[in-house]
Amino acid sequence: MVSWAAMAGMAVTALAMVLTPGPNMIYLVSRSISQGRTAGLISLAGTAVGFVGYLTLANVGLAVVFVAVPWLFMGFKAAGALYLGYLAWQALRPGGRGLFETTDLPRDSNGKLFRMGLVTNLLNPKAAIMYLVLIPQFIDPSRGHTTAQGFVLGGVQITVSMLVNAAIVVAAGGVAALIARRPEWAVWQRRITGTLLGAVALLLAREVPQRARV
Repeated sequence: MVSWAAMAGMAVTALAMVLTPGPNMIYLVSRSISQGRTAGLISLAGTAVGFVGYLTLANVGLAVVFVAVPWLFMGFKAAGALYLGYLAWQALRPGGRGLFETTDLPRDSNGKLFRMGLVTNLLNPKAAIMYLVLIPQFIDPSRGHTTAQGFVLGGVQITVSMLVNAAIVVAAGGVAALIARRPEWAVWQRRITGTLLGAVALLLAREVPQRARV
């Protein structure tokens, strides 16, 4: 039903998206550093449910809503571009904080960690763009069952995202300790993170005028 080429393309696209720092990664790393790996993995489970929710909505009609109300889709993308731009500024500004620099966060219950991971992902513009704009490009109507294709390709994206983010959660504490011993690394990490976030914000801003398609 879905070609191997489409699945490979989806996997590469998902890998590029997850390796670009965004709200999910920032939250997961911060939580892992402040409260430990278990807290990070519980938060990651919440983001996984958020992905499944987006995937389901995108395949059962959310795209149709955005087609019927174009300004809603454009507004969503504009808000996402502005938010990513804000995150880029927070990393690049003098005295900014890097992705792996420790932060003081309150210790939350497992339930709250899960809910925060879910909400962070549901408000993540990268997730919306992935399901509403990128995944449809890999669907081939000639193979039939476009909805099923969407779920399969979404499953590939979720698998890649969860594996990469789980590795980041597990390594976050060690990376944070290493950066704490070498402050100059933190400066370069902020510059790289801020530049990547800014680039994604600009790319997303260029997509704002484009209407949704089904």
